[in-house]
Amino acid sequence: MNAPRYRFAPSPTGFFHVGGARTALFNWALARQSGGTFVLRIEDTDEARNRPEWTQGIIDSLAWIGISADDPHFEGPLFQSEFFDAHLDAARRLHESGHAYYCEMTPDEIQARAAAEGTTGYGGWSRDLGLGPGAGRVLRFRVPAGTTVVHDLVRGEVEFDNATIEDFVLVRGNGTPVFILANVVDDMSMRITHVVRAEEHLPNTPKQQMIWEALGEQPPIWAHVPVLVNEQRKKLSKRRDKVALEQYREEGYLADAMVNYLMTLGWSPGDTEIQPWSAMEPVFRLEDVNKSPAFFDLKKLAAFNGDYIRMLSADELAAACEPWLPAEWDRAPFRQMVPYIQERLKTLAEAPAAVDFLYVHDPAVDQESWDKAFAPDYALALLRDVIGAYETCTWDHGTLKAAMEDLMTRYDVKLGKASAATRVAVTGRSVGPPLFEALEVLGRDESLRRMRDAVTRAES
Repeated sequence: MNAPRYRFAPSPTGFFHVGGARTALFNWALARQSGGTFVLRIEDTDEARNRPEWTQGIIDSLAWIGISADDPHFEGPLFQSEFFDAHLDAARRLHESGHAYYCEMTPDEIQARAAAEGTTGYGGWSRDLGLGPGAGRVLRFRVPAGTTVVHDLVRGEVEFDNATIEDFVLVRGNGTPVFILANVVDDMSMRITHVVRAEEHLPNTPKQQMIWEALGEQPPIWAHVPVLVNEQRKKLSKRRDKVALEQYREEGYLADAMVNYLMTLGWSPGDTEIQPWSAMEPVFRLEDVNKSPAFFDLKKLAAFNGDYIRMLSADELAAACEPWLPAEWDRAPFRQMVPYIQERLKTLAEAPAAVDFLYVHDPAVDQESWDKAFAPDYALALLRDVIGAYETCTWDHGTLKAAMEDLMTRYDVKLGKASAATRVAVTGRSVGPPLFEALEVLGRDESLRRMRDAVTRAES
């Protein structure tokens, strides 16, 4: 028996959709675990919307999530436009075998006749006219009577009444094949054995299955996985929702986190959701995929990413953050701060803002934070005492914290309130990485300078 062949067939008409990425991963897992092949087919026949950069974006995005041409299970990219002659040859055979016929009715004529007969859509009126090819004539598939049953690994047996399916167009009046024919012929040409795609394609499946059978071929194994929806449980939309995989990459989401999260949308890897690809790939089964729409939860994705960030070593995290760091920054202070910001990061892109106070002479001060920190009547006096203590103490975070704790008992306040003015004076804001570790990295001279400047400002 030949090894299974799966395909992923995106159109290069925009950024790479996260739903497409999830479908690609499902196909990739199945191909690899079965010793089969993952075929990347670029459906590039929409010349008005296709752009080369979108094609490259698909290839780059797939590589980012681990689906790479370097893997022996990968084949492609193949391009739908290269199979144009095969599409037309299939159309010719369908016509010659009586499974398709030519129709010269225009859309307006179809609409007028349907209205006159009190029906909707095309009523098969040209079926028996025996028309041949000609200018403006479309080639339509002759839908048989009865029912079409689609055997789907996710949805079970789905039955379609053929009476609800009008004779659909295979070739347009200008001689170009429509997508539904091209899609089937491409799958035949590429020997695809399994078609795993989003459920939005299910209504087209009986038509495609009819074409397969009319051409004398065994249809592939079908599987339609649930669509992704937003928090309003509406299908993710490019116009409304954040769906571009490239955007998440640019914002500092880790590929491993994204892969892990996407695999949980419609399928569960087991008792623990956080699992590496190596653990998920061998256990993924289409039969275990849910039928219900899957909620693409941005908060949960961010939580996944935070978990994966915390799995990195300090050196790995520092290297991963590199693309987001300004070129002029000295990397040494940042590297020292990495262990202290790691617990707080949800994305890599947040790293510069967490430590930018280290790299400016006078950090921008958040006025609300300033007002709150210096509002207590003890705040200014306590900051002066902190300066005095820090002028002579050993400069390490443990000693700095101990000195602050000693002072807070004199003022009868807790550590958070006692350190508030110092934090705002040094970092410009009330929230950030651990204060005493930040002071240690910043150094005695610069820390004290900022504290003294804050005293001057508070006194003015």
